Amino acid sequence: MADFLDSNRPAKLERAFLVGVQTTGMAAGEGAELLLELRELVENLRLTITQSVLVQLRAPTPALLLGSGKVAEIVELAKADGADVIVVDEALSPAQQRNWEELFGGAVIDRQEVILEIFADRANTREAILQVALARMEYSLPRLTRAWTHLSRQRGRGAMGGEGETQLEQDRRQVRDRITRLKEELAAVVRQRGVQRQRRQRVPLPTAAIVGYTNAGKSTLLNTLTGAHVLAADKLFATLDPTTRQLALPGNHRLLVTDTVGFIRRLPHGLVEAFKATLEEVVVADFLIHVLDVTNANVDHHHATTLEVLAELGAGKKTIVTVFNKTDAADGAQLRRARQLVPDGLFVSAQTRAGLDTLEARCLELIARTEKTTNLLIPPDRYDLVARLHAGGHVHEQVHEEGGIRLKARVPEAQAALFAPFVVRAKRKPAKK
Repeated sequence: MADFLDSNRPAKLERAFLVGVQTTGMAAGEGAELLLELRELVENLRLTITQSVLVQLRAPTPALLLGSGKVAEIVELAKADGADVIVVDEALSPAQQRNWEELFGGAVIDRQEVILEIFADRANTREAILQVALARMEYSLPRLTRAWTHLSRQRGRGAMGGEGETQLEQDRRQVRDRITRLKEELAAVVRQRGVQRQRRQRVPLPTAAIVGYTNAGKSTLLNTLTGAHVLAADKLFATLDPTTRQLALPGNHRLLVTDTVGFIRRLPHGLVEAFKATLEEVVVADFLIHVLDVTNANVDHHHATTLEVLAELGAGKKTIVTVFNKTDAADGAQLRRARQLVPDGLFVSAQTRAGLDTLEARCLELIARTEKTTNLLIPPDRYDLVARLHAGGHVHEQVHEEGGIRLKARVPEAQAALFAPFVVRAKRKPAKK
């Protein structure tokens, strides 16, 4: 178990007391749903949950978010349970977090910090590690004062301040310097990803990005469609790194499909910013495949959350194919609810391959929109273009003539300029007198 960003905390936290919040602005029962989701998040950190309570909140307070009497009651319950960390399912300001910890005498964290810890636990590649480190540093910067409360009595009143203040300022400078270095390193990663994308686009292929709520089955779908071997586990944020594989479709069509990190309600804004490089595949894709777990009781919330994050990324207006996954485990009521949510959604099972033919057919329809059917006459000295068209486009007809090869083909939009000199214009029929 991680130390939750602070050196002043215990090296190992094991027992967690959860606090859910139902505000007046939430739909009925939403606080309870989020609390169940928080339980799953915390369990992914291998913590034992001692108890969870749901608090009705009419108006937040500046000092503690909740009322002081309710906080005192929660603190006593947590202490009686032997909890060493209280987890609040709302974003706490640095001051609120500090006030909670003074009352509890132990660690108090919010939903954002839990998600940051899960991402830190799952990060494997250099890119993911850098992204998580940046998000954690930006989150911890305004909270550094918690690590130096034990030096408060050493603070002087002179112009130079005391030992504690000096050390705190040094730490702040170190964190700011670290943030600057991480951003520079991430910028280099973004440039490298751009080079890799340019290499792929030398033989342009249409692209699709798989998006959706965490644990909806995105990686399993990629594996089943393409034969990839991406980690697909029944846990939140099983994989953080985008994986691109080629999908062979009927009629000699090919599609590059990218699996992306899963979304979640109340995803820390810092993580969205830090993962711009990873989620850039979503922005540049020709269309998106939005995967939803049809068996999940909160599928409507998951649907809305994904659309909100896509809008924040600047991909809200992209063409989206909605796919309800795990139909092999769904009942009739769940399927009817899904049809009401997205009437034109597709129903598949990545495990059994049921319905994948309809998904592939929909992908072919969308690919056709990005390509133009064109008549071409390729001269003998440019037969390399014929091979390129077979690789990146779709050839309907191919006839060898004395002057070269006559083709009827769909040309990818990105290659239109390359083939423009060889387009054969249809002759106009003479007007009737």
